[in-house]
Amino acid sequence: MPFTPFHFGPGAAFCAVAPKQVSFLAFCAANILIDVEPLYFMATQQFPLHRFFHTYVGASVILLSIFALFIGALKLASVVPLPNVFCWKQLTILPVVAGAALGSYSHIVLDSLMHSDIRPFAPMSEANPLLGAVSLSALHWSCLAAGAVGLIVVGIRRALCNENAL
Repeated sequence: MPFTPFHFGPGAAFCAVAPKQVSFLAFCAANILIDVEPLYFMATQQFPLHRFFHTYVGASVILLSIFALFIGALKLASVVPLPNVFCWKQLTILPVVAGAALGSYSHIVLDSLMHSDIRPFAPMSEANPLLGAVSLSALHWSCLAAGAVGLIVVGIRRALCNENAL
């Protein structure tokens, strides 16, 4: 699922359940960074498409990279006026790490269900025990449903907050 919004559905649900504990921005960043790998291999017509970053070890590297990028951006922002796109400057470390962890590891789980070239436990194992555990249709509908539930919860929460402000 390179750069697919399907991955963002579960992220919306995670963030709706724990909005102060999970950064949706970090969740999305993790998913996009992981999918740079198959995009590159698609563009260069090299197979398999899903390699190192589509393993739990690779996902951990992505998690650490997002953490390091966030800390680096915060330090840089203290000296250089960086734009505050998506209000990233108000984020704290724990929600960023939680969002990046949920984004990284859920990406591997979701892609393991549908891509035959993923070896999520490499280099310890070449097995992909999740492959085909659910149908592609069920996987996509579940991701869409999670996103819809997340958006509904966020909408209700905002409506209640605005109502209380009156």
